[in-house]
Amino acid sequence: MTRHCRALAIIGAGAVLLGSMAAAFAWGGYRVNFTPSYPLGLWQIETLDRPVAVGDRVFICPPSGPAVDLARERFYLPRGRCPAGTAPLIKTVVALAGQSIRVEGQVIIDDVPLAASTVHAQDTEGRPMKPWMGGIVPKGEVFLHSDFGGSYDSRYFGPLPADGILGLAREILTFTP
Repeated sequence: MTRHCRALAIIGAGAVLLGSMAAAFAWGGYRVNFTPSYPLGLWQIETLDRPVAVGDRVFICPPSGPAVDLARERFYLPRGRCPAGTAPLIKTVVALAGQSIRVEGQVIIDDVPLAASTVHAQDTEGRPMKPWMGGIVPKGEVFLHSDFGGSYDSRYFGPLPADGILGLAREILTFTP
């Protein structure tokens, strides 16, 4: 075998290996998190075969609308394959349909303050942030949160449709910088 043929065989084998890894990655529901809301690294979307519950950490696709448009414009959310053009969010469900939410400097759920839920008037670039007005979580929706202070979550965009939940978010290989 000539040196040229050997090089082509190695390149071909490498391409097949990379393609196989990419397919396994996609079919296995794996995602890489690059945002500081949760640990950086490899996560897996795990099937949710029961009703969503408070405390569930989930992958969710946000719907199109002004909040997602703002998030894409300001680079709060990475681009991805969700219908709105973003990557799925990793967030924790903190309230379900029928629960009362007040946003008054922090999030208050059914008269109980939510830890690590300070609402900021500006983002890190000094641009104004408008908090959600509060209210009752509508039927079929969930209120989402991350303990990371700079997280873009339901504090700002309100509840999201539960049918956008892709599954539970399971850490595979992550680290916190």
